[in-house]
Amino acid sequence: MSTPYAALTPTQAAIYAALTSDLLLMDMVNGVYDGVPEDVPRPYVLLGDAIETPDNAHGAFGRQTVQTLHAWSDYHGYAEVNAIAYRLQQLLDHQPLVIAGHRHVVTRFEFAQTLTDPDQPGLRHAAVRFRIITSKE
Repeated sequence: MSTPYAALTPTQAAIYAALTSDLLLMDMVNGVYDGVPEDVPRPYVLLGDAIETPDNAHGAFGRQTVQTLHAWSDYHGYAEVNAIAYRLQQLLDHQPLVIAGHRHVVTRFEFAQTLTDPDQPGLRHAAVRFRIITSKE
């Protein structure tokens, strides 16, 4: 058996590639970012916090990566972030991902939550979380 491996960076790269290659999502937002430039207007999607934990099997290495995505919007009401959150689910939930150096087992949608920023009542936010399970190739 070889040494352990990390799935976090290639998993995030695969998610980014899946999202940015979707024409419908890219028509809905002004971009998908890991770090948002100051001058980008909303709506956009932000790659948020992620957690990687071992998911090893006898004689094989595996990982579970939990990735949170954030949709941000200035639209009055939740319709826009809800539509973006739904598109994220369509693109990732139980859909194959190409993850460099890893075998993608499954991606599962865990939850979506809408929020209003208390300091900016017109700012809408949807947090959408996925669990991605991989094994070492």
